[in-house]
Amino acid sequence: MDENTFLVSLSMEETAKKIHSAVVDGSITGELLDHYVIQGQGTQYCIVAVYEKHYWRAGNRLTLTVTIDNLSGPTRVHCIGGGGGEGLFRFDWGAASSFSSLVYECLRDDML
Repeated sequence: MDENTFLVSLSMEETAKKIHSAVVDGSITGELLDHYVIQGQGTQYCIVAVYEKHYWRAGNRLTLTVTIDNLSGPTRVHCIGGGGGEGLFRFDWGAASSFSSLVYECLRDDML
């Protein structure tokens, strides 16, 4: 995935549900660790969700942090995967990138 921030034509709720379904329902080990909603002015708000999933090729669990907001108009999604590697080494065989690409792929048809 080249871009980790993008706009979609879906509502905030639809976007959050679609991402949750792709990460949790679309895998055996994916789970939502926590989410937080920050209320802005009027109907503006921001959702921060942290997911975790076990990747066999990385040999450990990775996290995916997703931020969804409508603070500047259309629904904006930003995601970043992390937590791969062992000890002092951050090499994860591409698992963190693959995890964050999951969000891009599930929303591809809804991008502006």
